[in-house]
Amino acid sequence: MTLLLGLDVGTSSAKAILFDVDSARLIAVASQEYPVLRPAPDRVEQDPETWWAAVVKATRQIVTEAGRDDVVAISFSGQMHGTILLDAANQPLHPAIIWADQRSAAECEELVAPLGAAAYAQLAGTLPATGFMGATLLWLAKHEPALLEKTHQVVFPKDYVRLKMTGRAATEVSDAASSGVFDIAGRKWAKPILQAVGLPETIFPEVLSSTAVAGTLLPTAAQEMGLQAGIPVVAGCADQPAQAIGNGLIRPGNASVTTGSGGQVFVPVQPTNTGIRTDPRLHVFIHAVPELYYVEGAILSAGLSLRWLREMTGLGGVPDAYPILSREAAAVAPGADGLLFLPYLSGERTPHMDPLARGAFIGLSSYHTRGHLARAVMEGVAFALRQALEISLSLGGTVGMVIAAGGGAESPVWRQIQADIFGVPMRQTLLTEQASIGAALLAGVGVGVYPGFASACAQVVQLGPETAPNTANQAFYQALFEQYSALYPRLKQDFHQLAHRRQ
Repeated sequence: MTLLLGLDVGTSSAKAILFDVDSARLIAVASQEYPVLRPAPDRVEQDPETWWAAVVKATRQIVTEAGRDDVVAISFSGQMHGTILLDAANQPLHPAIIWADQRSAAECEELVAPLGAAAYAQLAGTLPATGFMGATLLWLAKHEPALLEKTHQVVFPKDYVRLKMTGRAATEVSDAASSGVFDIAGRKWAKPILQAVGLPETIFPEVLSSTAVAGTLLPTAAQEMGLQAGIPVVAGCADQPAQAIGNGLIRPGNASVTTGSGGQVFVPVQPTNTGIRTDPRLHVFIHAVPELYYVEGAILSAGLSLRWLREMTGLGGVPDAYPILSREAAAVAPGADGLLFLPYLSGERTPHMDPLARGAFIGLSSYHTRGHLARAVMEGVAFALRQALEISLSLGGTVGMVIAAGGGAESPVWRQIQADIFGVPMRQTLLTEQASIGAALLAGVGVGVYPGFASACAQVVQLGPETAPNTANQAFYQALFEQYSALYPRLKQDFHQLAHRRQ
């Protein structure tokens, strides 16, 4: 029997799973939470040692639960973009500055200015955002230069955990691509960007392939984790490609839409004869699957919009609040009797890249009920995701199916609304812990337990029945989508004026 250990170093917790290759099933799972530090309104940090402590505790828990420690490989999924500063002894110099940190807005503009937005995005695959490693390091160079001078090397969150296991400081291509200062075509740190802003190239780590064996489990780490020393430790990948592996997105042709707190569109792509196509409104990052890239579009308030409605309509604390809202939405006809919702409750990323965009109900009347509001929220989120999907597909080509993931996919009415608005069949992923399972499969591919990702995913990925678009609803929603798309440009100035007035 063969076990793979998948570790997911998330923002709020670390998760550990044991995956049995022979039975293709998850046999144990555990998670351990850790705090997010907010030392100032615009700063979000974490202590890297809390990640390690959580991984140790969760791993010991599942090994004890399973009564087995015959692990043949370990790998990782991890929160993206965060920055850990290491000294010459590979000890953290400062709390990790993670993806949600907002201090580096000015530095994002400074990074782009020397090359211009189009050239920058073509080189790095993305424009920088606050919390990205490149922007964070430029902020440190300006505001805490003594700290940066002491820095011997920088790594990402899951890389720090791997460092604790193997003693080797390195990263891999999928996380490196999320830094905003990586040459995604050349698969190396982007010298034109670093040199233009004066960031020291020497602090950026060695970059491995995601499937590379980065080292073996040290005796000290093995003792802490309750495992045998010498287990191969595979480099791992960022959380989005790990989840994609768990969903079977290992080649072009299908996509996924995740309706969680935010919303993410994931489209695998291969380079064309003319190279990698990019768009400043999107992120083009490197997949963990060799020679593959992916396009990611993101909206900020997907499930958060329905959660906001839950609280505003008296359902906060009600255990079955979301099923109630889904039933009420299902009883309302498409279009919510003339009500549209813009889901910009926290600003918006794709396609507007506007932190001052604001949410709105358009067409609200005394006739509308809570069910109408719920239906409008679900449709508005689906329209926003369609905008992100269409731009992503302009780079990645057509898809035959969209995999529905996240909490929103649990609602049959919301899945049907999305299928009708996207005009593409949808299938819900039936696996839980996709990112952790993706990490486990990555471990298996890295050490040859599986001959490749196709073989691994064929044995493991599980999808539910198809939700096909309703032809009549699809035609109706096309006209409504055009009306929805025209609202933001008309209201942008008002949004900005109101946002500044509030401040």
